[in-house]
Amino acid sequence: MSESTSAAVSRGLPGRPGGLWANRWFRFALRRAGRLLISLWILVTASFLMIHLVPGDPVRAAFGPNVPADLVLARTRELGLLDPLWRQYADYLVHLFQGELGTSITSRLPVGETIAQRLPASAQLAVAAFVVSMLIAVPVGVGMAVLTRRGRRRRTELAFTGTSVVLGAIPDFLFGVGLVYLLAVQTHVFPVAGREGLGSYVLPVLALAIGPAAVLSRIVRVEMLAVMEADYIRTARAKRLTPVRIHLTHALPNAVTATLTLGGLLLSSLVAGTVLVENVFAWPGLGSTIVSSITTKDYPLVQGTVLVYGVGVLLINTLVDVALALLDPRSAIGDG
Repeated sequence: MSESTSAAVSRGLPGRPGGLWANRWFRFALRRAGRLLISLWILVTASFLMIHLVPGDPVRAAFGPNVPADLVLARTRELGLLDPLWRQYADYLVHLFQGELGTSITSRLPVGETIAQRLPASAQLAVAAFVVSMLIAVPVGVGMAVLTRRGRRRRTELAFTGTSVVLGAIPDFLFGVGLVYLLAVQTHVFPVAGREGLGSYVLPVLALAIGPAAVLSRIVRVEMLAVMEADYIRTARAKRLTPVRIHLTHALPNAVTATLTLGGLLLSSLVAGTVLVENVFAWPGLGSTIVSSITTKDYPLVQGTVLVYGVGVLLINTLVDVALALLDPRSAIGDG
């Protein structure tokens, strides 16, 4: 190997032997892309097998016992369920690459069209709940870290910890039922159900946001307590910087890594948590759609909605990994 080639390899220059592989960002992107593709393949395969793992005839289950046998047979043939399993799987993959999710058994509408109509409502609810939970958790967590630093205000710390544990353990839909009773049925401040105007967003967003905000605020507090004992924070205090500047400019940005990780996981859980909350508030999103499709045994629609939920969770987790790599390249990119 010539000296110029050796130097290029050692510098990690692209276009030379070993250049791309020597780049940490390239290896990081390759690892994350590989994990995402494998996860997507597992998700697609699981959604395909879903209809075949159900005992009995899925078409007969969807249509009911009184439907003529010839109609059931025609619909079964139309769905391709009479073909060998390997051919059904191949056709399923081909249709997915073409953007086709099949046709609903009950409504006879394309599954993709139904999802496109319902997905925006669910996405708005999940994103709004995530933003609200972050707006609650970060200030509360930072404030409690400042108040209870070095064992001060022990009673306040115990009250905060106990309350956050209880709130984090309560299911979202129970928050929804309680909020409906207190703020809709009893006081008539907000609408009971439906999606009309900004007021209709308040109760479902709060129902989704309270639990994650409680959990996230505890993580923010723990991370802030650890950061505030670091040497550079003591240096900032020695320079007589204001407490606001120390906490918000120096401490908070360095405590955001774990918060961002858990925040991404919470956003994933919020996407799935909309299923039950949407049914409590009769929200016209994918959550109510998947419940009704399970009730009517509309398996193509169940497959499509499960696939969309799964892809959403995988993409959110991938975006969190990328954000962590940008914020802390030494730990995230070095992760094998």
